[in-house]
Amino acid sequence: MQIKIKQLGIQNYENVWREMQQFTQHRTTETQDEIWLCEHFPVFTLGLNGRREHLLNVGDIPVIQTDRGGQVTYHGQGQAVVYVLFDLKRLHLNSQQIVSHLENAMIQTLANFQIFAQARADARGVYVQDKKIGSIGLRIKKNGCYHGLSLNNNMDLTPFQFINPCGYAGLQMTQLADFGVMIDTPKLAEQIAFNLIQEIQ
Repeated sequence: MQIKIKQLGIQNYENVWREMQQFTQHRTTETQDEIWLCEHFPVFTLGLNGRREHLLNVGDIPVIQTDRGGQVTYHGQGQAVVYVLFDLKRLHLNSQQIVSHLENAMIQTLANFQIFAQARADARGVYVQDKKIGSIGLRIKKNGCYHGLSLNNNMDLTPFQFINPCGYAGLQMTQLADFGVMIDTPKLAEQIAFNLIQEIQ
Protein backbone atom coordinates (compact mmCIF):
# COMPACT_ATOMS: atom_id res chain seq x y z
CA MET A 1 0.00 0.00 0.00
CA GLN A 2 1.38 3.40 -0.97
CA ILE A 3 2.03 6.04 1.68
CA LYS A 4 0.32 9.37 1.03
CA ILE A 5 2.42 12.50 1.65
CA LYS A 6 0.68 15.78 2.48
CA GLN A 7 2.37 19.21 2.59
CA LEU A 8 0.42 21.27 5.12
CA GLY A 9 2.55 24.43 5.18
CA ILE A 10 2.79 26.53 8.35
CA GLN A 11 0.18 25.38 10.83
CA ASN A 12 -1.10 25.98 14.33
CA TYR A 13 0.17 23.06 16.43
CA GLU A 14 -3.04 22.22 18.24
CA ASN A 15 -5.12 22.09 15.06
CA VAL A 16 -2.81 19.52 13.46
CA TRP A 17 -2.61 17.51 16.68
CA ARG A 18 -6.41 17.25 16.89
CA GLU A 19 -6.58 16.24 13.22
CA MET A 20 -4.05 13.47 13.87
CA GLN A 21 -6.14 12.21 16.77
CA GLN A 22 -9.27 12.18 14.60
CA PHE A 23 -7.47 10.42 11.75
CA THR A 24 -6.19 7.70 14.08
CA GLN A 25 -9.52 7.31 15.88
CA HIS A 26 -11.43 6.74 12.65
CA ARG A 27 -8.88 4.78 10.64
CA THR A 28 -9.59 1.18 9.65
CA THR A 29 -7.41 -1.66 8.41
CA GLU A 30 -8.05 -0.29 4.90
CA THR A 31 -6.94 3.28 5.66
CA GLN A 32 -3.91 4.40 3.70
CA ASP A 33 -0.89 5.41 5.77
CA GLU A 34 0.01 9.09 5.57
CA ILE A 35 2.96 11.37 6.27
CA TRP A 36 2.15 15.00 7.05
CA LEU A 37 4.81 17.65 6.49
CA CYS A 38 4.55 21.05 8.11
CA GLU A 39 6.06 23.83 10.15
CA HIS A 40 4.51 25.30 13.28
CA PHE A 41 4.01 28.75 14.68
CA PRO A 42 6.07 29.11 17.91
CA VAL A 43 4.92 26.70 20.61
CA PHE A 44 6.29 24.63 23.48
CA THR A 45 4.80 21.13 23.80
CA LEU A 46 4.89 18.88 26.84
CA GLY A 47 4.73 15.12 26.38
CA LEU A 48 2.64 12.76 28.49
CA ASN A 49 5.39 12.56 31.12
CA GLY A 50 6.46 16.15 30.62
CA ARG A 51 7.30 17.96 33.86
CA ARG A 52 6.62 21.66 34.11
CA GLU A 53 9.85 22.25 36.00
CA HIS A 54 11.56 21.92 32.61
CA LEU A 55 9.77 25.10 31.50
CA LEU A 56 12.19 27.78 32.66
CA ASN A 57 11.09 31.07 31.12
CA VAL A 58 8.57 30.57 28.34
CA GLY A 59 7.35 34.19 28.18
CA ASP A 60 4.43 34.64 25.80
CA ILE A 61 5.06 31.49 23.76
CA PRO A 62 2.11 29.11 24.32
CA VAL A 63 2.60 25.80 26.12
CA ILE A 64 0.47 22.82 25.09
CA GLN A 65 0.16 19.59 27.07
CA THR A 66 -0.02 16.95 24.35
CA ASP A 67 -0.31 13.16 24.19
CA ARG A 68 3.00 12.15 22.66
CA GLY A 69 5.85 10.51 24.52
CA GLY A 70 8.83 12.48 25.78
CA GLN A 71 9.32 15.65 27.76
CA VAL A 72 9.29 19.25 26.52
CA THR A 73 10.35 20.65 23.15
CA TYR A 74 9.94 23.73 21.02
CA HIS A 75 8.49 24.07 17.52
CA GLY A 76 8.88 27.12 15.32
CA GLN A 77 9.12 28.22 11.71
CA GLY A 78 12.24 26.96 9.98
CA GLN A 79 11.94 23.52 11.62
CA ALA A 80 10.89 20.56 9.47
CA VAL A 81 8.11 18.60 11.17
CA VAL A 82 7.24 15.15 9.82
CA TYR A 83 4.18 13.42 11.28
CA VAL A 84 3.71 9.70 10.68
CA LEU A 85 0.20 8.26 10.68
CA PHE A 86 1.03 4.60 10.22
CA ASP A 87 -0.65 1.26 10.84
CA LEU A 88 2.22 -0.32 12.76
CA LYS A 89 0.62 -3.75 12.77
CA ARG A 90 0.35 -3.75 8.97
CA LEU A 91 3.95 -2.56 8.68
CA HIS A 92 5.08 -5.23 11.18
CA LEU A 93 6.77 -2.61 13.34
CA ASN A 94 6.90 -2.18 17.11
CA SER A 95 7.41 1.10 18.94
CA GLN A 96 11.19 0.76 19.19
CA GLN A 97 11.52 -0.05 15.49
CA ILE A 98 9.52 2.94 14.28
CA VAL A 99 11.56 5.25 16.54
CA SER A 100 14.77 3.84 15.06
CA HIS A 101 13.42 4.33 11.54
CA LEU A 102 12.60 7.97 12.32
CA GLU A 103 16.09 8.52 13.68
CA ASN A 104 17.68 6.80 10.69
CA ALA A 105 15.64 8.89 8.24
CA MET A 106 17.01 12.07 9.82
CA ILE A 107 20.56 10.68 9.95
CA GLN A 108 20.42 9.74 6.25
CA THR A 109 18.98 13.12 5.30
CA LEU A 110 21.75 14.92 7.16
CA ALA A 111 24.38 12.63 5.59
CA ASN A 112 23.16 13.82 2.18
CA PHE A 113 24.48 17.26 3.22
CA GLN A 114 27.73 15.84 4.68
CA ILE A 115 26.47 16.37 8.22
CA PHE A 116 27.32 13.27 10.22
CA ALA A 117 24.81 12.62 12.98
CA GLN A 118 24.05 9.79 15.35
CA ALA A 119 21.30 8.51 17.60
CA ARG A 120 21.70 7.97 21.33
CA ALA A 121 20.10 5.08 23.18
CA ASP A 122 19.98 7.05 26.45
CA ALA A 123 18.24 10.08 24.94
CA ARG A 124 16.20 9.46 21.81
CA GLY A 125 16.70 11.80 18.90
CA VAL A 126 19.58 12.75 16.61
CA TYR A 127 22.77 14.56 17.59
CA VAL A 128 25.70 16.23 15.85
CA GLN A 129 28.83 16.74 17.97
CA ASP A 130 26.81 16.37 21.20
CA LYS A 131 24.26 18.98 20.13
CA LYS A 132 20.71 17.91 19.38
CA ILE A 133 19.41 18.57 15.89
CA GLY A 134 16.39 16.26 15.68
CA SER A 135 13.68 15.21 18.14
CA ILE A 136 11.13 12.40 18.23
CA GLY A 137 7.84 11.92 20.05
CA LEU A 138 5.14 9.37 19.24
CA ARG A 139 1.74 8.22 20.39
CA ILE A 140 0.65 4.65 19.67
CA LYS A 141 -3.05 3.83 19.72
CA LYS A 142 -5.25 1.22 18.00
CA ASN A 143 -2.16 -0.38 16.37
CA GLY A 144 -1.43 3.00 14.79
CA CYS A 145 0.97 5.81 15.54
CA TYR A 146 0.88 9.57 15.18
CA HIS A 147 3.10 12.55 16.01
CA GLY A 148 6.63 12.01 14.67
CA LEU A 149 9.85 13.99 14.34
CA SER A 150 11.20 17.51 14.05
CA LEU A 151 14.52 18.46 12.44
CA ASN A 152 15.98 21.92 13.02
CA ASN A 153 16.71 23.56 9.69
CA ASN A 154 17.04 27.36 9.74
CA MET A 155 15.22 28.78 12.74
CA ASP A 156 15.64 30.96 15.80
CA LEU A 157 16.98 28.47 18.36
CA THR A 158 16.75 30.97 21.24
CA PRO A 159 13.48 29.57 22.71
CA PHE A 160 15.23 26.25 23.39
CA GLN A 161 17.17 28.18 26.05
CA PHE A 162 13.89 28.85 27.85
CA ILE A 163 13.39 25.13 28.57
CA ASN A 164 15.38 22.02 29.44
CA PRO A 165 15.06 20.47 25.97
CA CYS A 166 13.67 16.93 26.23
CA GLY A 167 14.19 17.20 30.00
CA TYR A 168 17.98 17.67 29.84
CA ALA A 169 19.33 20.80 31.51
CA GLY A 170 21.98 22.54 29.44
CA LEU A 171 21.37 20.48 26.30
CA GLN A 172 22.50 22.55 23.34
CA MET A 173 20.64 22.57 20.05
CA THR A 174 21.92 22.96 16.52
CA GLN A 175 20.49 23.09 12.98
CA LEU A 176 21.42 22.62 9.35
CA ALA A 177 22.08 26.34 8.87
CA ASP A 178 24.84 26.17 11.49
CA PHE A 179 26.73 23.90 9.08
CA GLY A 180 26.30 26.20 6.11
CA VAL A 181 23.43 24.19 4.59
CA MET A 182 20.65 26.30 3.12
CA ILE A 183 17.52 24.46 2.01
CA ASP A 184 13.84 25.36 2.06
CA THR A 185 12.18 23.70 5.02
CA PRO A 186 9.39 22.04 2.96
CA LYS A 187 12.05 20.52 0.66
CA LEU A 188 13.96 19.23 3.68
CA ALA A 189 10.79 17.65 5.07
CA GLU A 190 10.22 15.93 1.71
CA GLN A 191 13.72 14.45 1.82
CA ILE A 192 13.13 13.12 5.33
CA ALA A 193 9.84 11.55 4.21
CA PHE A 194 11.52 9.93 1.20
CA ASN A 195 14.27 8.48 3.37
CA LEU A 196 11.73 7.26 5.92
CA ILE A 197 9.75 5.43 3.23
CA GLN A 198 12.98 3.80 2.04
CA GLU A 199 13.65 2.76 5.65
CA ILE A 200 10.34 1.04 6.29
CA GLN A 201 9.71 -0.63 2.93
